[in-house]
Parts: sequence; C-alpha cells; structure tokens
Amino acid sequence: MAQEVRNIRRQSLPNGLTIITEQMSHIRSASIGVWLETGSRDETPESNGISHFIEHMVFKGTKHRTAEEIARQVDSIGGNMDAFTAKECICFNVKVLDEHVPTALDIVSDLVLNPVFDANDIARERGVIMEEIKMDEDNPDYLVHEIFTQNFWKDHPLGKPILGTKETVKRFERDAVLDAYKHRFAPGNIIVSAAGNLDHNRFVELVTNFFEHMKPLSNGFHSSAPKIVSRIILRNKKALEQVQLCIGVPAHPIAHEKRHAGYILNTLLGGGMSSRLFQNIRERQGLAYSIYSDLNPYRDTGCLAVYAGTSLVSAAKVVQSVVGEFRKLKTEAVSEEELLRSKAQLKGSLMLSLESSTARMSNLARQEMYFDRYYDLDELIEKIEAVTADDLISLANEFFHTESVAVTVLGNLPGLKITRDQLAC
Repeated sequence: MAQEVRNIRRQSLPNGLTIITEQMSHIRSASIGVWLETGSRDETPESNGISHFIEHMVFKGTKHRTAEEIARQVDSIGGNMDAFTAKECICFNVKVLDEHVPTALDIVSDLVLNPVFDANDIARERGVIMEEIKMDEDNPDYLVHEIFTQNFWKDHPLGKPILGTKETVKRFERDAVLDAYKHRFAPGNIIVSAAGNLDHNRFVELVTNFFEHMKPLSNGFHSSAPKIVSRIILRNKKALEQVQLCIGVPAHPIAHEKRHAGYILNTLLGGGMSSRLFQNIRERQGLAYSIYSDLNPYRDTGCLAVYAGTSLVSAAKVVQSVVGEFRKLKTEAVSEEELLRSKAQLKGSLMLSLESSTARMSNLARQEMYFDRYYDLDELIEKIEAVTADDLISLANEFFHTESVAVTVLGNLPGLKITRDQLAC
C-alpha cells in the first residue's frame, strides 16, 4: 500500500538554530515544539535535576507575562501547552488551531527566551518539586526503575534521576539556575519543530523574528558514554504488598544499524498481550498481573529491560522464567508466524503513532537530534520487513549473557536470594 509522501522542510538560522516543519493540510490543528538538545545527562552531580527545575520555572513568568497571563492566553486560544524534561532533551510544546500559530509561537518563545527566575518563585518551586519527588518515591513501579537505572549506569549522569534528589533540589538558588539556563538555551542546541496545517515559509519568518537575536554559542555538552554495571540489587521496602522486579541487559544506542531487529526482539519478548512474557508468565503461569519489556536507547548506549510485579513466593520463579525466555531467543529460531505478527504489531503502532500533529512534531525533532535526516514510513517499514529470524538469534546472542544481566528487586523481601547462577542464559 502506498504511503502518503510527507511534506517535510528544514532550515537553519545563521546562529545555528534549526527549524523543521511538516505540512499536514488535511487537519485543522498545528503543534509547535521548542526542543533543547540537552537534558539531565548533562548535569553535574551537584546540579542533578536542574534541567527539570528550569523547565518548571519558565512557566512562572517572563519579562512580558506573569504565570497567570501565560495560562490565560493559552486557554483563550483553546491551546494545549505542555513541557517535559528527559535524559537527553527538554521540550516545550503547544497545540492549537491553525489560525492561532502566531500567538502560540509568541507565547512559547517568550517562555524559552525571557524567563525572569524570580527568587521567591524559585523557593516556592523547590517545595513543589520536593513533593513531586516524594510522590514518585511512593510509586513502586517508578521506584524500581529508578533504582535499576542508577545501578545500571552507576556513577554516570545518565543513571541519575531526571527530577534530581531532595538534597540537590533544596540547594537550587537563582544564580545556579540562571547559569544552567544560559549554558543550555543556546541556539545551536535548539530545534523548533512544527507539524500541522501551516506554511513553512511563513513559519520560518515567525521563528526568525523571535529567535534570530540569540547569540551563537557552542556549549560542549555531550557527556562521555557510561560504563554499564550489571549488578543484582535487592532493596527492602517493608510497606509494599508486591515485589517489583526489573531485569535488564545492555542494548544498542538509538541510531544503531540493527535497531529495527531490536524493536522486533523487544516486541515479541514483552511488547503487548501476545508477547512471550505476557503469555508465559501471566497467562500460563499466573505469576504476574503486569509484565512487559521496554527498549530504552540513548545517544551512545541502551538498555533492554523487563518489568514485572509479583508476590514474594513467585519472585524467584519469575526471574527464572524471564531468563528462560532470554535463553530460548538465543537458541531457537522464531517461527515465521510469530515474526510476521511482531512486524505487523510494530508497523501498526508506528503508523498509529504518526496520526496526530503532536506526534509528527516530536518525530521530526527526534530524527533531527539523532539521525540528521528523515526516514519516511515506507523506508521504516522496509527495514522492519527485512529483519529475519536469523537476525533475531544473532541479536539475542549479542544481548543476553549471564554476566551482563542486571536485576533490581524492590519489596518486602525476607528470605529472598537471587544469585548469578539463577541468571544463566
């Protein structure tokens, strides 16, 4: 079946800022994102959490608008505004009806370019983020991932929490925030992407008006690749009814040439209800309600991790079953039927994921960040189709080694022991 040809255009300003648009003339909305190619992995241990802190602070007021005016103006054009911080980027985005693109860009560029960082607001926001950290620590599903990540990329910024810790956040003062902001918000680091019913030239003109005065600045970010430490961590938390498990292995970085085989391997291992983990551990053995696998690739490293929530008596059995699936993938060829099903599932979710203007806008920015070019759907589907059962066996043999399996167990764990021998794959 023929895919639509995507109408994508890209332009750079003299100061290094990149603008990318995709025209989608069949819809009435447009999504705009201002992306910074730097995130929590570029923080020092003392400033851990400062990227996320800045992302919160810009909404507290700019030279031209109070926090309330920002909220009111977005609402008055029926817009939807959001922001997030990740390990390798910060994003501010807004979705509006096409006729409101100039106003929306005015508001979002004001946030990014003119925050005031008022000292009283900073003190207040520290309290808000401390509560956010506490809320996350009360969520066992989140906590087990966090402990896993911190140990997997031990002593590297990639392993540190995006929100920071209570200790780091309570020390954030105006000078540190301003300094981090100045270094991060450099035009060579910024991608403005937009998708929806908009005109490329007109949009470039608008962005240029707001951003051309920024001085070019290179920030020399991009920390070195982390060393991976595969340890077995048992963390006691008596109040928990369930035992939370995270079992992971090193995987490829985001732009690796074998990434399509990685997606398929992850899909058939634990991506959905027909996956092996779900069918075996939940349906056949009834050992877990929630079990899935996740591929987390970054610029220079990656992790394939399995998550499960189970009872103390079943914990060792779940670990053994997961590792058993790893072993099977290394030795037994995947059947044609299962391979086709995983490919169909992946293609379906890829196509569905590009239906909204917001998803397209994110897709453009991420491709620019990691690939410096655009892959259209046809090309992606071709790459997925090309993956063979042999590719999966060789990838499984690359990923699954007894000594590189890392495990984190969180819960009320009297008497639980997990040894390296139990992880033999």
